[in-house]
Amino acid sequence: MTTYREAMREAIRAAMRADERVFLMGEDVGPYGGTFAVSLGLLEEFGPERIRDTPLSESTFVGAGIGAAMNGMRPIVEVMTVNFSMLALDQIVNNAATLRHMSGNQFGVPLVIRMTTGAGRQLAAQHSHSLEGWYAHIPGLRILAPGTVTDAYGMLAPALADPDPVLIFEHGTLYNLDGELDDQTAVDIDSAAVRRPGRDVTLIAYGGTLGTALTAAEQLSGDGVEAEVIDLRTLRPLDDETVMGSVRRTHRAVIVDEGWRSGSLAAEISARITEQAFYDLDAPVDRVCSAEVPMPYPRHLEQAALPQPDDVVAAVARMTG
Repeated sequence: MTTYREAMREAIRAAMRADERVFLMGEDVGPYGGTFAVSLGLLEEFGPERIRDTPLSESTFVGAGIGAAMNGMRPIVEVMTVNFSMLALDQIVNNAATLRHMSGNQFGVPLVIRMTTGAGRQLAAQHSHSLEGWYAHIPGLRILAPGTVTDAYGMLAPALADPDPVLIFEHGTLYNLDGELDDQTAVDIDSAAVRRPGRDVTLIAYGGTLGTALTAAEQLSGDGVEAEVIDLRTLRPLDDETVMGSVRRTHRAVIVDEGWRSGSLAAEISARITEQAFYDLDAPVDRVCSAEVPMPYPRHLEQAALPQPDDVVAAVARMTG
């Protein structure tokens, strides 16, 4: 058994052993071992040239990562938590995502940016954002959201091989997740995955909401409703084919998204289903999202604000009852 955290660490270790151009940089990634202990022990193995602690200046070190990528290196930049990435929005959105286009294909930015996302750990409003939907809006970026131990390991290698910038969103509640590392090879970062087959309703989730959807599917099975669970895995570009194929089989869809409902990734997926599979639906698409409030600190309020399995079950009951 391996934890999600250990899988990420082993993926970085394998990448650095395989390619001397790969290095890790970010706040506290060195002697401290990373705020979430992902890089623990890597400094001792690879040294300070390849495991680089940075100042508390996200715009600066993301910009340095962009420059290194443009000059032939393969940097992995850790931005700690998604809210801190807002301090580097100009670098990510105006530089990394656009340089290939603005240079007439003369320059690519083969950069990987890792960051923690999501709530559920009582870190209050400023450290509990789910902003991956923001970044999924931006052409020029690939957005990954590993929801399993195997994907936590296997997504890094193809991300590093991508000639354009890739952002990996690691949900903070998953670091202690145990699981079998099924295959220590690269995974397909172009396709969603069917995590549970079903016939009655499609539950669409990713990252931290995958477990919510799977738990809800178990509860629904006890009531005789067989839910198919789709793990999006890649949020940009979305795998429409897998999603629409499932909806055409089950004729119902519920999207489980920890982002806020307004202007959300769930809204985009709902629109695509309506555009591409409207006449296959037996009920309107439903969305289970976080409450539209800054994330509360008290645990009971935080849990009330987040999508829960019972919320998903209730949504399915509305469309199947």
